[in-house]
Amino acid sequence: MAEEQSTKKRVKEKVEEVEMSFLEHLEVLRWHLIRAFASIFIFSILAFINKDIIFDKIIMSPKMPDFWTNRMFAKLADFTGADSLRINTTELKLISISMAGQFMTHIWTSIIAGVIIAAPYVIWEFWRFIKPALYDTERKHSVGAVFYMTFLFLTGVLFGYYLIVPLSVHFLGSYSISGEVANQINVLSYISTVSSITIASGVIFELPVFVYFLSKVGILSPQLMKKYRRHAYVLLLIISAIITPPDVFSQIMVCLPLVFLYEVGIIISKRVQKKANAAMNAA
Repeated sequence: MAEEQSTKKRVKEKVEEVEMSFLEHLEVLRWHLIRAFASIFIFSILAFINKDIIFDKIIMSPKMPDFWTNRMFAKLADFTGADSLRINTTELKLISISMAGQFMTHIWTSIIAGVIIAAPYVIWEFWRFIKPALYDTERKHSVGAVFYMTFLFLTGVLFGYYLIVPLSVHFLGSYSISGEVANQINVLSYISTVSSITIASGVIFELPVFVYFLSKVGILSPQLMKKYRRHAYVLLLIISAIITPPDVFSQIMVCLPLVFLYEVGIIISKRVQKKANAAMNAA
């Protein structure tokens, strides 16, 4: 009896969803977007107010010799005797070349910080929009989706911040084509490099999530991913080359976790396919 009532309730909900017009769906989406942008706006204001923490403690730290990653590479150099492993041994000096440069940098950086901090809530709002369109079984299999998406994004951000950014700052900040040319790095250029790397890393680490949803709709399969594994590795290496400085060490350090995530994606796709086959056999 209870199961029959649950089925009727679910059918009623589906009928109500179908009866919603396109404009009503847009209205629902609009409010989700408003709340998401409102959270970004609030966190951006907080970041703007706390500029000492955002700039001195977070953004400027990777170029400092006492930054955690720089110290770990120094210890690795001491252990192996390879001085070439030492990075950012001298502090990189930054300049501002326009009257409103630092003010605009402050605003732009606050917005980026707001996006990163608000990411868990934005992901949750996105999930709330698509969740009503899922069936009960799909909702059951998607439990924890917000957690995993948030975890992967923040893991990618931390990976980019603690590994790729220091390596990029060291390579690009110390690279010289001639002793006659001195590096005078614009603060906006430095912050753009840091922000683009961290956000790109966060998005790339969502690869297992993309694989899951593409497998659910039948676009991807474990057989297809295995067949084109070599092609995927080349593509991942190209992506690593894009978001890192042009040295082999940095590219390999970035490519390895991406390869790992790709292999995890194959396992995820295999599980999705297995559940889909089981559902078809049961029907």
